[in-house]
Amino acid sequence: MRLELFQVDSFTNKIFEGNPAGVIFSELLSNEVMQKIALENNLSETAFVYEEGNDYRIKWFSPLMEIDLCGHATLAAAHIYFTEINRDANSITFISSKNGSLEVIRKNNYLYLNFPVDQYEPISIDDDLINMIGETPIEAFKGRDDIMCIFEDESIIYNIEPNKSLLKLFPVRGLIVSAKSLDYDFVSRCFFPITGVDEDPVTGSAHTTLTPYWAKQLGKDSLLAKQVSSRGGELKCVLEGNRVIIGGEAVTYLKGFITI
Repeated sequence: MRLELFQVDSFTNKIFEGNPAGVIFSELLSNEVMQKIALENNLSETAFVYEEGNDYRIKWFSPLMEIDLCGHATLAAAHIYFTEINRDANSITFISSKNGSLEVIRKNNYLYLNFPVDQYEPISIDDDLINMIGETPIEAFKGRDDIMCIFEDESIIYNIEPNKSLLKLFPVRGLIVSAKSLDYDFVSRCFFPITGVDEDPVTGSAHTTLTPYWAKQLGKDSLLAKQVSSRGGELKCVLEGNRVIIGGEAVTYLKGFITI
């Protein structure tokens, strides 16, 4: 079988920045094959898109497991759809088995994801949490997939180095750390070692948790965010009721074929 493979840098307009994702539009492949391809690609996620009737269904795999929701790989898949498959289109809706319809709209150079808002609850800041993070947050929450910890000073976000072995012991996908910023509304970093990704460069899905929190704290629904990993990426986030609109740019790095 010969499959066309794309690699896209998401949440940036420059190659070598943002978050790289693999994208494959094909017939439905088995989970075993998709997992092997994702491991071989060794990217934080690879998106697999297949047609079912009139729908485009999407699945995401990290090197080690299937992921319930992935923003940057959805952005990458939409970018490939708009640039390679249907250049006249300005919207596409992907169907996810666990998150329903995920629409992406193109406006000029930006792509806007329409994702469900995350519901999060406060958790106690105990010694296990502090030892794992290496710093003491001012607030901590548990969302759908992750722990989110808030800090007073954005310099902590730039310098934080959580204990990834201890993080793997928590019953979550990973850790989001965030603080209010001088240059942006907020900054963040995300760590997902259990998925095979020690630090994710830019995480769209994390902003379904971050956006409602910071919208409430800052008293506004439109926010400019920066994920301050080594590659970095900017996100335009808008809270609209029970949905989060996450905007970013994308650029194609690689186009080729794999044979399996």
